[in-house]
Amino acid sequence: MTDSTAQAAVAPTQNLTDSPHYLAEALIKNGIKNMYGVVGIPVTDFARIAQGMGIRFIGMRHEEDAVNAAAAEGFLTGRPAVALTVSAPGFLNGLAALLEATENGYPVIMIGGSSTRHVVDMHEGEYEGLDQMNYAKAFCKESFRIDKIEDIPLAVARAMHIACSGRPGAVYIDFPDDAVAQTMDKDEAAAKLWVANNPAPAMPPAQSSIDDALKLLSEAKNPLMIVGKGAALAQAEDEIRAFVDKTDIPFQPMSMAKGLIPDDDPHCTASCRGLALRTADVVLVVGARLNWMLNFGEGKEWNPDVKFIQIDIDPAEMENSRSIACPVVGDIKSAMTMLNAGLEKTPFKATSAWLGMLQADAQKNDEKFAARVNSGKVPMGHYDALGAIKKVYDKNRDLILTNEGANTLDDCRNIIDIYEPRHRLDCGTWGVMGCAVGYSIGAAVATGKQVLYIGGDSGFGFDGMEVEVACRYHLPITFVVLNNGGIYRGDFENLGDDGDPSPLTLTYDAHYEKMIEAFGGTGYYATTPDEVEQMVGEAVASGKPSFVHVQLADYAGKESGHISNLNPKPVVGPLATSEVTANPYIEGARM
Repeated sequence: MTDSTAQAAVAPTQNLTDSPHYLAEALIKNGIKNMYGVVGIPVTDFARIAQGMGIRFIGMRHEEDAVNAAAAEGFLTGRPAVALTVSAPGFLNGLAALLEATENGYPVIMIGGSSTRHVVDMHEGEYEGLDQMNYAKAFCKESFRIDKIEDIPLAVARAMHIACSGRPGAVYIDFPDDAVAQTMDKDEAAAKLWVANNPAPAMPPAQSSIDDALKLLSEAKNPLMIVGKGAALAQAEDEIRAFVDKTDIPFQPMSMAKGLIPDDDPHCTASCRGLALRTADVVLVVGARLNWMLNFGEGKEWNPDVKFIQIDIDPAEMENSRSIACPVVGDIKSAMTMLNAGLEKTPFKATSAWLGMLQADAQKNDEKFAARVNSGKVPMGHYDALGAIKKVYDKNRDLILTNEGANTLDDCRNIIDIYEPRHRLDCGTWGVMGCAVGYSIGAAVATGKQVLYIGGDSGFGFDGMEVEVACRYHLPITFVVLNNGGIYRGDFENLGDDGDPSPLTLTYDAHYEKMIEAFGGTGYYATTPDEVEQMVGEAVASGKPSFVHVQLADYAGKESGHISNLNPKPVVGPLATSEVTANPYIEGARM
């Protein structure tokens, strides 16, 4: 924009409004409270205007993290926040997180400033020229462009409906500079403004599908319920807890559904997952997908004769990877309400023999697990460090936990129990790294609660600069980084002779805690489990931006966490059998 256009955008005349003011007003009317972004051409003034009108603006250091922060707010609240990007490179930076939000089912709206349409469309070589609306289509549920100021209410209302309804996801709104500069009469603008009406309506399933599901469950010998993050998004914890109370059905929580029912509930199969899946004959899948995380519902992990009941709001998800004995298409809250009501007509109870078998296996595994978590080894492995953090978390159960890494992610999921719904955020369905610091910021802003970030040194490296944002906005986040000096672990060797580090090797003797000290936060450096417990506890108690660097052994960890099968080994050569020396910290999963 020219200087005169920018001045007009900041200070519209008495009888006119402009696009930045009108867009901010439409967002506010539709309940948008927070915007996360990186400002620049052509949306700098829009960010300032939105802030002045009452939207809280959180200035991030990278657009991917801004979208992740907004997506975390969407997961936690059920309503979208806004991520704001500049044109072309900034827009492209946000696309990975935009697709991640869509894959994970998080409602979020990304607004991207873009360059002058007619110059871009004629390929005349515009500054940062890119057809952003069409680029975005593959990464979100829908993509719009605002060409006329009059269309702003329509764009926002449609974005709200599409982001929130059905399976939630991301929507992109393109805001080109020639639209940013437009004006219209204030009274006319007010008359055209409207609010999205019931953007996330209930979609109850057919009663016949509920009846069929209960009949199949009543005939089961070993019924099991799998609870996924879709149930957390649906805020259906009360209905799910009531169903477990009435039926005694054991349940397996997926990682971001942990806490819908507390992990220490005796019906939880987290400590005996392997046995539960191998022996369940009817499985009620509530808001989870039979994708790679559940081996697509097939294979040696599962009872070969298992029958599935699947509740999902998206009919396209049914029989996506295998046959489903009873599809239940509808929103989870309605479906669980109907299942609870239907128990009066078709009651069932999981048998004491089935529960007893699972609980005995869980107790045995927990006893083995406790020895690993409390080994006292120094230098530490992941289990020792996370066991110490668990002691702090168990005393602070309302902490929102964000988590990323390979071993740090998998082992944290197994070790640290969650007790409240929507208190754990991780990479979810798509399995990407570089998301959890952004999630931490979004969680702290959206809820006002304290946040505990736990990441590996590799995962933290993707988005670590955002600790400055936590300090700038005085957010109550404690960052904990487990450093073993590498991707998966730090003792891989260079197979060549050029003297460079291995492709998987990072800086083992780093002091990541110094990053937050540079911005005014408090840093800690821990080398023993006792120090981890003491320092994390102190950091959490402060309620201020803090950072605990946890030094692990460089040989702590294993490749790819629990999914090394996705990284095939060469048939011949030095990696054909084992690429590293024996590792005393390779530990089995708690399942």
